[in-house]
Amino acid sequence: MATTTIGFIGIGTMGRHMAINLAAAGFPVLAHDVRPEALAGLARANLTIAASVAAASSGADVVVTMLPDTPQAQEVLVGPAGVISAPPRQRLVVDMSTISAGATKAMAVQLAARGIDLLDAPVSGGPVGAEKATLSIMVGGSAEGFAAVRPVLEAMGKTIVHVGASGAGQTVKMCNQLIVAINLMGVSEAMALGREAGLDLAKLREVLMGGAAGSWMLQNLAPQMLAKNAGAGFRIDLMLKDLRLVNEAAFEMGVPLPATALATQLYLEARAHGEGGNGNQALYRVYDRLTAQVEGDAP
Repeated sequence: MATTTIGFIGIGTMGRHMAINLAAAGFPVLAHDVRPEALAGLARANLTIAASVAAASSGADVVVTMLPDTPQAQEVLVGPAGVISAPPRQRLVVDMSTISAGATKAMAVQLAARGIDLLDAPVSGGPVGAEKATLSIMVGGSAEGFAAVRPVLEAMGKTIVHVGASGAGQTVKMCNQLIVAINLMGVSEAMALGREAGLDLAKLREVLMGGAAGSWMLQNLAPQMLAKNAGAGFRIDLMLKDLRLVNEAAFEMGVPLPATALATQLYLEARAHGEGGNGNQALYRVYDRLTAQVEGDAP
């Protein structure tokens, strides 16, 4: 399968690492992005630049997309100049974006009418996981398509699970993101309470990590919070996009998610104070403002 040519569309923060890892694993990669600057330096990593979506798709055996949101995925996959009109040779498409589950199901039907199998395979693990090829990949779609593309996914991730029919991958990703947001809210609240009580926050984190409160967020993002580092990482704006998808799906299905609703409001507060481009851990600054530890917007 390593001789299978991959058309990779969407060379962003995550996509760049993922495409490079595919090339490092021996897959020929045709890379495309609407932003020419995103393609800089890829030739040195043995990727070939494709001038258009059609060129990246029709010149490949399998297409992988990693796009910002639902409208971009719809344009690339089923738009007038999209993959639907220039399918890859194996007629397999893996969308690794985080987008609407409903839109995914609709696109899968459109593509299937042209004999193209769409898998939704959103990821968790952030830029670090993308760079180290340790992403968790949750895959919806046909079992046959999943079996065919599994070697491709193994070049980008470690935990790779077929979770159900079309749209199931996106729904699992929504569940992942609401847990992330609520957990980070809990970590922020614990640090705010501990600070007001005069505790040594590094020791607070240490003891919490050893008990039932231990979590990925406490392990990986709490140190940045304690260092007052609100910088690079999975951005507040991207988390808000994902929370929007969660809330939309919950409304459509009539599922009350009160903790998710509260977390969404706190993320909106962060963006309102200029934190949108900061890392996810910048949520702690909401609690800084609530406890008068900091005033004003983000620098």
